[in-house]
Amino acid sequence: MDKRWLDWVIAIGVAASLVVAGHPASPPGYVLLAAGGLALVARRTAPIAVLAATGLTALGYQALGHDVPVIAFLFAVYSTMRAGHRVVTVAGSVLMVGALPLAALVSPLGLTTSEAFAQSRDVLQIAWLIAAAAAGEALRQAERRADEAERTREETALRRANEERLHIARELHDSLTHQISVIKLQAEVAVHLAQKRGEDVPESLLAIRDAGREAARELRATLEALRDDDKNPPRGIGDVPALVQRARSSGLDAELTIEGERDGVPAAVERTAYRIVQESLTNIARHAAAATAQIRIDYRPDALVIRVDDDGTATPDTAPGPGVGLLGMRERVTALGGRLDAAPRTGGGFTVHAELPVAQP
Repeated sequence: MDKRWLDWVIAIGVAASLVVAGHPASPPGYVLLAAGGLALVARRTAPIAVLAATGLTALGYQALGHDVPVIAFLFAVYSTMRAGHRVVTVAGSVLMVGALPLAALVSPLGLTTSEAFAQSRDVLQIAWLIAAAAAGEALRQAERRADEAERTREETALRRANEERLHIARELHDSLTHQISVIKLQAEVAVHLAQKRGEDVPESLLAIRDAGREAARELRATLEALRDDDKNPPRGIGDVPALVQRARSSGLDAELTIEGERDGVPAAVERTAYRIVQESLTNIARHAAAATAQIRIDYRPDALVIRVDDDGTATPDTAPGPGVGLLGMRERVTALGGRLDAAPRTGGGFTVHAELPVAQP
């Protein structure tokens, strides 16, 4: 709003100065003088059109015999150059310099050729043109450098935030891994002693042991996902069968279906597909109370489609809030330009559906 207000002030001021400088002028001359100035209102939104309009009006009132400096055209040159239209600005300026003497020659003043050229130099000095164009280019470069500096600051801040998150994740991993390892070890020792004595092992003790094992595996997987080095080989779709087999060993009737040809899938897409299946199976084990799960991976020419369905207790009326795992999946898919849908089904159970583009740029 402030810039539009300033554009109106400049346009009215230039139009007024042209009208005053053109006195006495004929009515058509006044119209052209005022129109040339008022055209500057659109210099930000349509700089090329304004350059043409101010140039034509300037030639018009010169042809009518009004020896008035082409101030509006100079503003238009500045604005067009600032908008980045260098070739148009230079071409328009050259045409204007060449056309002004012709406009003066056809004016009713009856000027000779030398007088027409002298008048054109008076109303439009080459130095004025160069100064206006240079000012527009200088401001454009300054704005570009400011935008680049701002973008660099944002990228630096994001990189530092990511580094800090990774540092925290590693510290948390080390701390939790130690505590969970102690719990898992104690549970395994207790199970071993009970079995050695021929006693029945309490279900709660077996659950503690299995939960400790699963938690340790997930902590390792989480840290692998956060690491940015090559010390650990990245997981991919080839590792999904092992995930499904692990889910079966915990009592879930999981079925894996893979269709299509695995050809040219980027590594980042492979890793994300693995994490989607892993997180989906983890959520099923923790929250779904499901007996069965279907995992489907479909290789398509332009996308890799992953779908995980379960027959758990989730319904649209009792949809859980988005947890950290689901948010992490969505961030990964979005970063690859894909789409993720995760929601309860109408008939019961939960569905995770992801489409990851695989077309190489």
